[in-house]
Amino acid sequence: MTSDHPAPPTTSEEALAIVRGRYARPELPDGTPAELRVEEFDLGYLVYAVFPPVTDAAGRPQPAPPGGSKIVVAKDTGETATVPNYPTEAAIALYRKQRRS
Repeated sequence: MTSDHPAPPTTSEEALAIVRGRYARPELPDGTPAELRVEEFDLGYLVYAVFPPVTDAAGRPQPAPPGGSKIVVAKDTGETATVPNYPTEAAIALYRKQRRS
């Protein structure tokens, strides 16, 4: 298979490799690569970047900046889809809903 049609992943590591081959790696403000995490669920693997909490000068937590997305790698096809940067369960629920449509 070509990189346009990857083999369906059977592990989190394979799903992560598909994402790394197709998408730019997110960076932290200092330019270092952000950690990528993978959550497996029945239909696929949710891949997302982890950023440190944002605080103000006094150390108080601040809301995360808006935007961003998470990537789902389908278990059955290896195809990728983006979903909004929702909390994990909400992102997975949205993906399931989109697959049913």
